[in-house]
Amino acid sequence: MTDFDPERFEEKYVYYFEELEEAYSKAYQHLHGQYDSTVLRAIDRQILSESEPFYEGDGEFRVELPENPRKRVGAVADHEQFESVLEAFVDRIETELRQIFGFDRGQ
Repeated sequence: MTDFDPERFEEKYVYYFEELEEAYSKAYQHLHGQYDSTVLRAIDRQILSESEPFYEGDGEFRVELPENPRKRVGAVADHEQFESVLEAFVDRIETELRQIFGFDRGQ
């Protein structure tokens, strides 16, 4: 668990870069094997690599996606799992951030 300072999270890439990488990596590993790897990889590399995590307060985080996520992945956006994988990935990143920063100990 990392000590968390909401003000420092404003400059998250300076103070919390390793924790952010860990959250995204753990989310990927958690979903690996549950969903089509082509869809998971495309979302990770084309959408989430350009996403932005924000601290909302009260131990809650939000991941903001870049504009036009479907366009970023091309034909993968037509895959039946696209929406569910994207939603699960974002939810898991937010969960991992809560855990890493000590807001959520039980999941």
